[in-house]
Amino acid sequence: MNASPIRVLIADDHEIVRKGIRALLATRRDIQVIGEAKDGAEAVAQALALQPDVILMDLMMPRMNGVEATREITASQPGARILILTSFAADEQVFPAIKAGALGYLLKDSSPQELVQAIRQVHRGEPSLDPSVARKLLVELSAPAFKPPTPDPLTARELEILRLIAQGKSNKEIAEQLVIAEETVHTHVSNILNKLHLASRTQAALYALKEGIASVENIPGKMNGDGS
Repeated sequence: MNASPIRVLIADDHEIVRKGIRALLATRRDIQVIGEAKDGAEAVAQALALQPDVILMDLMMPRMNGVEATREITASQPGARILILTSFAADEQVFPAIKAGALGYLLKDSSPQELVQAIRQVHRGEPSLDPSVARKLLVELSAPAFKPPTPDPLTARELEILRLIAQGKSNKEIAEQLVIAEETVHTHVSNILNKLHLASRTQAALYALKEGIASVENIPGKMNGDGS
């Protein structure tokens, strides 16, 4: 008796991408596309209605991005198996997606066979990570523990910016929200990293969570790839 096909939901805001993936997966007997969603909010609704075995989730979508959608789906369906399929491999996208509950993370320039293999792995409950993403996670996990911050405490403005960094906001978004120059934000971010002996925005975000400066509940998941 043949096993039931893997039921897949495709969430991507580009119709041509959804149709291309659907056409590719239609050539595989053990995979069946049962639905599509054009944004994160629709992905959440479709996941609840269709109960797919695997959800292919884009990151950058209107109304609700992929990380937010992943977080909502895994909160209501802890057994949901989500494979991020995106063009972005920056730390600010990778770590929030994994923390939100995604079991896999694949880049859109992967081969068709790599996509099919990732879907099968995630369906089995096995993590499936693009090699570049796996390296990022290994580097982050092997990084030395945080050094104690300098005696010079963060200013009120620096704490405010650190919270916004933990929310995944880029320098441009922080500047717009605080109505200050983007270069001023850049200077504040550099000062924060120096004072806390941190090497990246990702470490700063983790520090903010670890120290209670920001909370997971306040992180919407929209993270951009701007540097410090």
